[in-house]
Amino acid sequence: MPFIDKSKILILATHGYERSELRVPLDDLKKRGADVKIAAIDREPIKSWDNKDWGDAINVDLLAKDFDIGDFDALVLPGGQMNPDILRHDEDAMRVVKEFVASGKVVAAICHAPWLLIEADAVRGRKMTSYISIKTDMINAGAIWSNEPVVTDKGIITSRNPDDLDAFVKKIVEEIEEGRHERRAA
Repeated sequence: MPFIDKSKILILATHGYERSELRVPLDDLKKRGADVKIAAIDREPIKSWDNKDWGDAINVDLLAKDFDIGDFDALVLPGGQMNPDILRHDEDAMRVVKEFVASGKVVAAICHAPWLLIEADAVRGRKMTSYISIKTDMINAGAIWSNEPVVTDKGIITSRNPDDLDAFVKKIVEEIEEGRHERRAA
């Protein structure tokens, strides 16, 4: 069983990520001692969406195309509308998501980020939640959708929105410390 202060966590994002949905897990997991890296599809700093306009940017540690599943214990997928919509059309980003799902390692997606799990064919038959506006997408992809702050199904964590970030981060820590989860691959 890995401890959070010994874990390595990857956050996958691109331009238009919901600022709080990246920054809160990044900061909180680092405070708990985790080694957290940001991966993106381009090397340039990625710009957040904050309320109703562009926010600050964050530096990228590695490219999705250079990712190695053996280097990480968990994947965090922040939402926002633009971020997951762009990533779900990128072959390298989707390889990251699919490899994490297949590995049994923790995957955590909030807000609109479950679109990436839909694209990876990882929601069918799983209990999940999401931002309310993609509820129908989730159900149509086979998820058993529930309107709860955080839902976990065999190490895949989903959450609704920034109001649920405390529960989301707490569940990430709990699931990482449980270790790998047996589940079907994407």
